Amino acid sequence: MNLRQTRKKIKSVTNVKKITNAMEMISAIKMKKAQAEALEGRPYDEEIKKIISKIMPKVESKFSPLLVEKENLPVKKRLALVVASNKGLCGGFNINLFRFINQNTDFANTDFIITGKKAVYLSRLGANIIADFSANNPMSNVSAIFNMALEKYLNEGYFEIVLFYNKFISVLKTEPTMTRILPVKIEVPQAEVKDSKEPKDYLIEPAPEEIVDSLLRSYVQEAIKNSIIESEASEHSSRMISMKNATDNATHVIYNLTMLRNKIRQENITNELLDMVSAKASVDVN
Repeated sequence: MNLRQTRKKIKSVTNVKKITNAMEMISAIKMKKAQAEALEGRPYDEEIKKIISKIMPKVESKFSPLLVEKENLPVKKRLALVVASNKGLCGGFNINLFRFINQNTDFANTDFIITGKKAVYLSRLGANIIADFSANNPMSNVSAIFNMALEKYLNEGYFEIVLFYNKFISVLKTEPTMTRILPVKIEVPQAEVKDSKEPKDYLIEPAPEEIVDSLLRSYVQEAIKNSIIESEASEHSSRMISMKNATDNATHVIYNLTMLRNKIRQENITNELLDMVSAKASVDVN
């Protein structure tokens, strides 16, 4: 590599560094917004779970098809909802999720509804994708995903519906997660069971039998919405870390190329001085 090529390489890597640094800052801003939404949605999710867990003992499964366990199906087929990203450059965000799905799925007896253009990769693993809701704004498809999943569950013999997504743990950690959303089964936390010395009786109007179905539908739709929010927070966090690593690597490459440029330049100067000394020596001899 000559001096001109080295300078050109340094300029090229410097431009890449500017891009990755800008993408890191953009992802940090988006991540903070998505993180706030994810954390704000968790109290509501926990509260609706508590309400459902207190109503469930008062009603029978016949009052809502979302409570019925389908035990007598000839073939137990599962419907999986997968939340991936629309864009790349986010490290292992998607590949870790796909690896987790591959380890926890029987593709022969599972159909997929996906959101996120990168989720099409599942077809290479043998997944049967029956619907693709990829869009620039995944939140706009929550109702459509819920309606289709519910219609499939009620009419096409799936014994359960599960959600696959990346759960946001912290800025530095995300976790591929599988959650069953249908049929609904919410257990009361053991801590609450121990704390409650006497059973509490709640007066509910209208009757629990009348509200349980609509409440469960709201819970399932909210679970889909929360999975998308958590996935977005995880995606921006992963992209921010990936772009930071890329920026740091670019800085290291620029440093090494700069040292190489200086070395080449010093060699050129030394060679020129040697030529001058040799030329002078030959003139003096003559």
